[in-house]
This record gives sequence, C-alpha cells and structure tokens, in this order.
Amino acid sequence: MNELLEKRNNLLDEMDALIASAKTETRALLEEESTRFDAIKAEIAQIDKTLKADEESRSFEKKEVVKVNKEQETRMLEEQDFVAFIKGETRAFTTGDNGAIIPTHIANRIVEQVKERAELAKLTTQYFVGGDLAFPSYDESTSTITAAYYDDLTEVTESNAKFTTVKLESHIVGVLAKVSNSLINRTDFDVLSYVIGKVADSIVEFIEKELISGTTKVKGLATATQEVTATSATALTADELIDVQMTVPQRYQANAVWIMSTNTLKAIRKLKGDNGEYLLNKDIRSGFGYEVLGRPVLVSDEMSEIATGNLVVAFGDMSGIYTKLANTVQVKVLQEKYATQYATGVLAHVELDAKIVEQQKVAVLKMA
Repeated sequence: MNELLEKRNNLLDEMDALIASAKTETRALLEEESTRFDAIKAEIAQIDKTLKADEESRSFEKKEVVKVNKEQETRMLEEQDFVAFIKGETRAFTTGDNGAIIPTHIANRIVEQVKERAELAKLTTQYFVGGDLAFPSYDESTSTITAAYYDDLTEVTESNAKFTTVKLESHIVGVLAKVSNSLINRTDFDVLSYVIGKVADSIVEFIEKELISGTTKVKGLATATQEVTATSATALTADELIDVQMTVPQRYQANAVWIMSTNTLKAIRKLKGDNGEYLLNKDIRSGFGYEVLGRPVLVSDEMSEIATGNLVVAFGDMSGIYTKLANTVQVKVLQEKYATQYATGVLAHVELDAKIVEQQKVAVLKMA
C-alpha cells in the first residue's frame, strides 16, 4: 500500500500546482486544467476507498475451517434427529414393539457416562464385554498356595489350595427415566445431555446398590466372607474398626478404602482414641476427603444405617470385586406410554454382573 500512498501524494502535488498556476496568473482554470483537476480528484477518491478497504480487511479475524468427517456428520445429524424425535417433531427412528430404538452411538454415550460417574465401580476390577466370564478363585482362610526351597531330585509338596470357579453372567437390568415434556420443549435446554445423564445416573445408582447389598444375581459386599460383628446394635467402637482393618492382609492395604453411609461417617467422626484425638482426619490430598486409620473414606448413600443386623462398614481393596458391564445399551423412547402424565419415558436395558472373586481383599462390619 506504500505505492498507493506515494501516488496519492504525487496527485495532490499535481493538484496544488494547477491551482497555484491559476492564482499566479490571476485567472480561472483552463478547460484542460479543470478536466485534469476532476480526474485527479476522482483518482484520489478511488485510492482513499482502496486504503480504507485495506484497513477494514485487516481488522477482521480469519475463522478456522472445522473439517467434519463423514462419521462425525452422521452422528451430529442423528443427535439432532433424536432430540427432534423426543420433542415429537419427527418419527424418523426405527420403532420396536415398545417404542423407538435410538442410534447406537447415543447409547454408547450412556455407557461412557456410567464409566465416568460410578465411583465405587471404578475401584473394582472392570470388564466391559458381553457374554459370560469365568475366573478361578480360592479362599486363603481355608487353603493356601505356598512356596518353599527344594533339593534336586526331591518331590515338591503339594499345596492344599482348592480352587473354585466364579462366573460373571449377563443379567439384564432395565432402567426407566421419565422426563417432563415441559422441560423437553424448552428451547434453551440441552435435551440430549439431560436424557443421557438421567439414564446414566439411574444405572450408576443400581450398580452401586448391587455392589454393596446384592445377594442374588449380582453378589456384592453383602456376600463377603471376612466379617466382623459389632458388640452393639446401635453404636460402633474404634476397636471394631481396627478389627475390620486388620482382617485384610497387609499386602492389600495399600489400595484399601472404607465405604460407609453419611450417618455412619458422622458417628465415626466423633470417635476418639486413647489420647483423646479424633480417629478421623480430613485430608485434602485424598480423593474422597476423609481418612480413617490412615485409609480414605468413600461415602455411599447405598450403605445401610447403623441398626440391628445391618452391614454398615466395608473395608479393603475393592479390586477383589469383579464387575462386568456390556459395552452396549439398548435404549428406547416411550412417547405414548406417559402421555397422560405429560412426560416422555426413556427405557434402557444393560447387561451386567459382579461378584467378589478375591474374598481375602475385603472385610465388612455388621451390627449385632
């Protein structure tokens, strides 16, 4: 643009010279001078327009072109169609006997949310597969595998370890979430994320409940064989917590955690040692915020409260629990079923199972 500025200045000099010549000779501009003056003026105006355009163009910011591949584009369209379907704006989805089946990748997003939100399940040994799984298991309290020195040409003494098989099956769990149509119809509301979150939370709550109290299909902490019974039905003691902790072998203590309800945590917070200091310390470095006897506490709403016969505290390395969750979730939208409630139902079916495979890693405390 420097060349244009230089040209503009030269044109101004030429214009000034035309005026100066007319003034010196005390006359009006000649016809050819007047024509040239108008031409210079028009050329300067065009240069000014070009300079202004250049200045404005430099003030604009270039936008990065986001390239969307075919798969991403398909997913975006499916998500838009899904939201439109929930709102009743379209009936484009495949319809089964009980409702419309939503796209696979949206169902997969539910699985990902379950994996992210299930705090207790994340501490277990997880398998995200379909079909049945079988694992060898043995109880260290009744049988052991031993190592020892042996001389050449001598027999190795057979250990008395007795293995059993623990099988994880595919138990079908149904989860139903009802969403208010008033909420769905709001234009400023993220319907897709809300539906995925509601269904995922329902699955997480069920998994956590079964990991703790399951005794039939999913067999959780309620089936732990290492058990300490409190002397009272209404109160815990520090000695009982120590007994539970010491039940778990030392080699499993490094990754061990406590699991209890909020009210049980409150009762334990009031326990003091012989030196008068509280047993429970708040540790901001701990992911769960509190520690009892040096190990972190995970608070769960699914743990029973202190009362007769209830399992109120669990301790150990929860990797001893094996969980299996299928990587696919079948989800259906039920528009008509809850129409009289001005709501839309979202029904999800997932296959899962869990059992304690390594009983030696966990222990529980039950009230008298």
